[in-house]
Amino acid sequence: MYMKYRIEKDSIGTVKVDDSKYWGAQTQRSLENFVISNEIMPKALIYAITSIKIASAKANQTLKKLDTKKAIAIVKAGEVILSGKLDDQFPLKIWQTGSGTQTNMNVNEVIANYANKSLRANVIHPNDHVNMSQSSNDVFPSAIHIAVADMVVNYLLPSLDNLVTSLKTLEKKFAKVIKIGRTHLQDATPILLSQEISAWRTSVENCKLQILNSLNSLYELPLGGTAVGTGLNAPHDFDKKAINNLTQIYKLPFQVMNNKFDGLAFKERVVSIHSQLKVLATSLYKIANDVRFLGSGPRAGIGELILPANEPGSSIMPGKVNPTQSEAMMMVCAQILGNDTTISFAASQGNFELNTFMPVMAFDALWSIRLLSDAMDSFTKKCIVGIEVNHEKIKYNLDNSLMLVTALAPKIGYAKSAEIAKYAHKNNLTLKQAALKLKYISETEFDQLVRPERMI
Repeated sequence: MYMKYRIEKDSIGTVKVDDSKYWGAQTQRSLENFVISNEIMPKALIYAITSIKIASAKANQTLKKLDTKKAIAIVKAGEVILSGKLDDQFPLKIWQTGSGTQTNMNVNEVIANYANKSLRANVIHPNDHVNMSQSSNDVFPSAIHIAVADMVVNYLLPSLDNLVTSLKTLEKKFAKVIKIGRTHLQDATPILLSQEISAWRTSVENCKLQILNSLNSLYELPLGGTAVGTGLNAPHDFDKKAINNLTQIYKLPFQVMNNKFDGLAFKERVVSIHSQLKVLATSLYKIANDVRFLGSGPRAGIGELILPANEPGSSIMPGKVNPTQSEAMMMVCAQILGNDTTISFAASQGNFELNTFMPVMAFDALWSIRLLSDAMDSFTKKCIVGIEVNHEKIKYNLDNSLMLVTALAPKIGYAKSAEIAKYAHKNNLTLKQAALKLKYISETEFDQLVRPERMI
C-alpha cells in the first residue's frame, strides 16, 4: 500500500514521517529505535502532559512570553487531544529514555503540527513554543503526580467506596447470623457473620485513609524546575500561574513544590502512594480468599456462603461453579505486589539531579490504579452484592464445633474443658455428651453455659 511521507527534521537531521500523522522527527526516531514489546504510554499520562502544555501556554501568554495567537492555537490543539480524538498519535513505548523525554516531545510535536495545520502556517515550534518555560525533566514527574492523583480520586476511591457500601449492606443483612469463628484454619469460638464482614469493611476503610494521606504529597508539582530544578529559562511566577491553571483543569488542589530539586531527583511520593495501593491489595486478597474458602464446596467444603453463579466452572464437570471473582481479584493483587517491587526499585535509580526510571514507574502506578479499580468494581457487582448464607451448614458447623467448650472454662477450668473436647473428638460425641460422660458438669449447667448467642 502506497504511503505518503513528509520530511521532518531535528537537531540530528532529517527523518521520514507518515504524512497522516501529527508527530515529528523525535517521535519517529523513538518509534523506530525502541521496538520493545507492546506497552505504550498510558492515556492518563498523555492527557496530563497535554494539560501541562495548555496550562503552560496560558501562563506564558499571561507573562508576555508567548503571543496570544500562538497560545490560543496551542490550547486549542491540546483540548483536541484531551477530547480523545488524537489518541492514535501517541504510539511510543514505555521502554524508552528514563526521563520520558521522547513522550514529552511526542506531545509537543503533535500539538505543534496540529496547531500549525489549524493556522495554515508553520509558526509554532514544538520546543520553542509548546515546550516554552519547561523541560522534560520537570514536565514528566509533574505529569506522573497529576495522572496518578486524578486516577486515584476519580477511579480508585469511588470503586473503593462502592465496595465499602456493599460490605455495610451485607453486615446489616447478616446481623443475626451466628457462625463458628476460625483461627489457624481451625475451629474457634462463635462470631457473628456481620462481625466477620465488619473486619473486611474496616480494613478497606483504613486503606482509604492511608491512600488519602499519601495523596496529599502528590498535589505538589515540580513544574517550573526545568532541567535540574533551578528553573533556568522559566520566567518568575511561571510555576505558580501554570499550576494554578492545572488546578482549574483537574479541579484538584495542585501547588508548587517547595523543593523542585527533590521533585526531579527523587520519587518517594510515588513510592508512598503505591505502597498504600499495595496495602489495599493485601487486604483485598485476604477478603477475596476468605470469601472463596467460606463458599467452598458446596457439600465437601466449608459451604457457609453461597456465591453467585456467574458462569459454568468446568469444561468437564457439569454443574460446577467456581469462585471466579475471588480468583480474579487475587491475581490482580499479586500483580500489584509485583508492580510495587518495580516502582520501589525504580525510585532508587537515576544519578544526581534526575531519576531515569520514570516511564516504568508511571506505567506501573497507573496500571495498578486501573487494575484495583476495575477489580473492586467487578468483585463488588459480581460477587459481594449477591452473597447469600447457607443457614443449615452454618448451624451444623456451629453446633458441632468443639470450641464451644471454651464457655465451660470459667466454671470447671481449662484442663477439664480441654479433656471434654478431646474426649468428644476421639469418641465422635457431642460436647454435651462428652461432658456428661465425664461427669464434670450437669446437663442444666451445660445448657446454661454453652449458648453461642452469649459467646459473641
